[in-house]
Amino acid sequence: MRRFSVSNTVLLIICLMYLILYVDRVNISTAAPLIKAELGLSNTQLGLAFSAFAYPYALFQLIGGYFGDRFGARMTLFVSGLVVCAATAATGAVGGFASLFAARLALGIGEGATFPTATRAMAAWVPERSWGFAQGITHSSARIGNALTPPLIALLVAQVSWRGAFVVLALFSLVWVVLWLWYFRDVPATPPLTVEEFATLPVRGRGNPASAVPWFKLFRRMLPVTAVDFCYGWTLWLFLSWIPSFFYQNYHQNLMQTAFYSAGVFLAGVIGDTLGGVVSDLILHRTGDRTAARRNVIVAGMLGGFLFLIPVMLVHDVNVAAISLAAAFFSVEMVVAPIWAVPMDIAPNYSGSASGMMNFGFGVAGIISPFVFGYLIDRTGSWTLPFAGSIGLLLLGAGLAFCMHPGRPFEAAPAP
Repeated sequence: MRRFSVSNTVLLIICLMYLILYVDRVNISTAAPLIKAELGLSNTQLGLAFSAFAYPYALFQLIGGYFGDRFGARMTLFVSGLVVCAATAATGAVGGFASLFAARLALGIGEGATFPTATRAMAAWVPERSWGFAQGITHSSARIGNALTPPLIALLVAQVSWRGAFVVLALFSLVWVVLWLWYFRDVPATPPLTVEEFATLPVRGRGNPASAVPWFKLFRRMLPVTAVDFCYGWTLWLFLSWIPSFFYQNYHQNLMQTAFYSAGVFLAGVIGDTLGGVVSDLILHRTGDRTAARRNVIVAGMLGGFLFLIPVMLVHDVNVAAISLAAAFFSVEMVVAPIWAVPMDIAPNYSGSASGMMNFGFGVAGIISPFVFGYLIDRTGSWTLPFAGSIGLLLLGAGLAFCMHPGRPFEAAPAP
């Protein structure tokens, strides 16, 4: 029987983290109708509460990615995980808009450093030939979290109320934090790795966590990738924040029906995440062209999302909307694995900082997108008009993808 490698175990634990973090991130979307009713919030206030997560999340992409490179993934993710646990539990105790906003701010601080730091860990622990797959499978786990959250929250609400649901989820997060601190180490070594396993890991992703990061030079290099990630992030934040409410309010579905439709949409993203990584790595293996392997999949995914969002705006039918949203989410999620592999391609020794700079664009989109969507609903009464912004930005992102150049490795300035 073939031994399950230490590298695969590390990847599995990171996948579990992505799943749990996304459950903690999007649980508020499923509980939103109940929270809105109990706290007396408008759609605009609810959109602001959704956006509150993204303010520190965007900032901590930069700070957290730097911490991951500087102090290592083990301690950075341990501290981040503890903050996530506390913020999730606090959400169950909110008494109004201000405390809900504060709890979401705290959650954004905790989650902000996680994905860049996890990318740093994968750059050291995953063979280079599988970087696209690793990003795909980890983000697929996040989308599984998306898909599980609506029925999970509906079940927990029925058993322990929406407030108790957040406390239960905080305890699950704490279990992962303990597991991570016990198992993970920053630098691969033999043992626990066998000599054969160690030989497959990338030398260029094994830089000293304490080495200085050429921050400004790296930021200029990553700026086009940041812009593409903003265009992708606008649509993802819309889905994460508003899709359950879209079915609940626009099509007058009950909580369980809303959970069913929302889970179907998010499950399509699981397939898109995995397929995007597999296809990107396959193109790289066959052609050796990193630019084509990453850019072409990103462009195809964004154009697919553009096409499939059009019926959502033109046809008012719950089944047509569900199928179109699922197809759009599948297409858009094909972007995730290749775009997260780009920082590893460009700067593997600084992949925490580089991916944080990239995902800063995603965080900024999260500040604007949920609020704009909620504001437009309140002002126009339309649940479909706000999708027009996503359609335009997906086209823009497809064009900007040609400026990323992942095949050109980043060279830091020589040390004095």
